[in-house]
Amino acid sequence: MAAEELIKVANQAIDSKDRELFDINQQIHKNPELAFDEFKAHDLLTHYLEKEGFQVDRSHVMPTGFRATFSHGKGPKMCVLCEYDALPEIGHACGHNLIAEAGIATAIGIKAAMESSDSDLGQIVVYGTPAEEGGGGKIKMITEGCFDDIDVAMMVHPCPFDAGYSNILSLIEVVVTYEGKSAHASAYPWEGVNALDAAVQAYVNISTMRQQCKPAWRIHGVIVNGGVKPNIIPSKAQLSYYLRAPSTNELIQLKEKCEKCFRSAAESTGCKVVLEYDASDINDCYAALNNNIHLVEVYKKHATSLGIKFPSLEDEKTLPGGSTDMGNVSQVVPAIHPLYSIDTKAANHTPEFTNATCTEQAHQQTLIAAKSMAMTMLDILTDANLLKEIKKEFNQSLN
Repeated sequence: MAAEELIKVANQAIDSKDRELFDINQQIHKNPELAFDEFKAHDLLTHYLEKEGFQVDRSHVMPTGFRATFSHGKGPKMCVLCEYDALPEIGHACGHNLIAEAGIATAIGIKAAMESSDSDLGQIVVYGTPAEEGGGGKIKMITEGCFDDIDVAMMVHPCPFDAGYSNILSLIEVVVTYEGKSAHASAYPWEGVNALDAAVQAYVNISTMRQQCKPAWRIHGVIVNGGVKPNIIPSKAQLSYYLRAPSTNELIQLKEKCEKCFRSAAESTGCKVVLEYDASDINDCYAALNNNIHLVEVYKKHATSLGIKFPSLEDEKTLPGGSTDMGNVSQVVPAIHPLYSIDTKAANHTPEFTNATCTEQAHQQTLIAAKSMAMTMLDILTDANLLKEIKKEFNQSLN
């Protein structure tokens, strides 16, 4: 059966599950769960996949992770990833309820296409990946070898615009703790060593350094502990910072610059300083996304056929972006992470975006993104040369 016929079957299968898929995203949206605590979402998704005929491994690698598979003879292994963790206080302000729906819909389409074919096509693997919003669930899965047998991986992400190329930065988090000495701020201030002064000086140092930062570098931080009372010189103060850059090498450069800012603030105020990173090894931090351009172009071709309009590739490379552990997946297997509009001008990680992710319009745009992924996978499953070119580009990118 030709790819065009398989694609038709896949899209019809996705459409036939329209209301069930909408219900999945609604249930996840109404029950937001934080990183590593996504038990309701885990149970909802695994039960549905099992009902639809997938072989499901619950609590895969992590209590709220899962692996679901459907095979149709020998062939490549396509992987689609679901996310379903929420943000504190503002719920699904990054649209992970829609990402979960898109992954399930794609798998439903691929399974239907496989079942309609007399030829071996391969396997579809669905990974449930906890804790994207801090915690790096996908990094843990990489360490456990989850992607060792995968040929191509993909997922989509809702945002205010459409782009096949995703401008994802490397990220490392650091908590900076200053230790001084408390004293009565009025009676004996000379007896104290002000840890808050060190934190403020560090914040100013970073802000002063921004002029010498490269255009794509990002530094953002907050003071999370500034003391107890005004009449007590703070003996402890803490900052939390995110450092981002387009590559691990540039992130190393940025990290070194920021460390000088943090340590000089301690020296000038007489405080001690401790730097605690979320990754003990720079290679374990959230990595930049290695966009596979062959995959990007195939995805965009299919999404365009469904009515989506994209900027040029060069313009896409200038669009705003954040960080995700999908970047780490893209370093071990050919991958894409397209962005799709859900008809809102609200930015991700805002209450307004939370409201936008539960609408009928967001659902319909999610189905288009899911179909585009399914169509892309079916092109690969029926064209050995395409897969060869995708892997060739990936191997060259690592060099």
